[in-house]
Order: sequence, then structure tokens, then C-alpha cells
Amino acid sequence: MDGENIDATLGNSVLERRPAPAERPRWERLRDFARDTWQQPVKALFFLNASGGGLPMPFVRALLSMEYRPIPLAGSSDQKVVDIGIQRTLEAIARRPGNVMLASHDGDFLPQVDELLRGDHQVAVVGFKEFLNAGFADLPGLRVFDIEEDAGCFTNVLPRVRIIDLDSFDPERFL
Repeated sequence: MDGENIDATLGNSVLERRPAPAERPRWERLRDFARDTWQQPVKALFFLNASGGGLPMPFVRALLSMEYRPIPLAGSSDQKVVDIGIQRTLEAIARRPGNVMLASHDGDFLPQVDELLRGDHQVAVVGFKEFLNAGFADLPGLRVFDIEEDAGCFTNVLPRVRIIDLDSFDPERFL
């Protein structure tokens, strides 16, 4: 999971402010969604940028309690350490069996996701569909899930403006 990208998008694009605690993703719901979708145990990884030398220990403890494995990475200021860590992890998964559900909108992962899809892997991307990099639409076999609608990771309805399929429209959510 790339929590920085989801939080940044939520705060900058959806809410136009820093999310309140009740507006943050419930990461345990995403872990459970991945388990239920793939019908198998999940190893949930959460990549953190620790280049500043510190760790947000309350958040790390929360991740651990939700059965996530925090991966704190450090690098130079010109490196996208979280992206590089995720890219390397996806490349390692491509060499072994397993399915992948990536929580990100980032096109930096397109080559690795494409490689996984060419192998014997089920692959999904989960995030806010309206912010998903357009390159993911060109990858045959890729499943795309909405982090709010499909995975149910939020307690509150977010003030998103997006196209809603009429068959799934529930006016109660907006009242």
C-alpha cells in the first residue's frame, strides 16, 4: 500500500484540506477486501518515507495492530523512496507466485504492473478511480477497484465529484 499517495490525493484533490481522522482510510478494510477478493491470505505491506530519520510511531503501531508490515525507507532528497520501494517489491513478486493489489494512482508503477500481468498473477489497482493514471486502462487483465465504493475503506461519504453508474447509484448516500 502506498499510503502517502492515497492521503495526499484525499487531502489535496478530494477534500482540498488535510483529512480529519474520520475521513482517513480504514486500512484494515482494505486488507480484508484484498483477502476476500483473492480468496487467500494477504501479506499487507505499507511503505513509508523515513528519509527524515523519524517514524510516526503511533501510525506504525496502528499499522502493526492491523496486521500490516510497515516498510520505512530512507533515501536522498532526489529519490522517490516509496515509489522505488514499491517498484522493487513488484519486480520481486513477478519472480514468484502471488497476486497483487496495489493501492495507488501512480503511473510510475505501470511497467511493473504490466510485467505482473504478463505472468501468472492476478493484479488489481485500488484507489480513487477518477485519479487513476490513464495508462492503467491500457493494461489487459488489470482489475480496478474504487477504494471508497468497492473496498469500503471510509466511514464517511467523501465529497467526491465523479461519474456514478446509474445502476449503482444510491441516493441515500447523498441525503
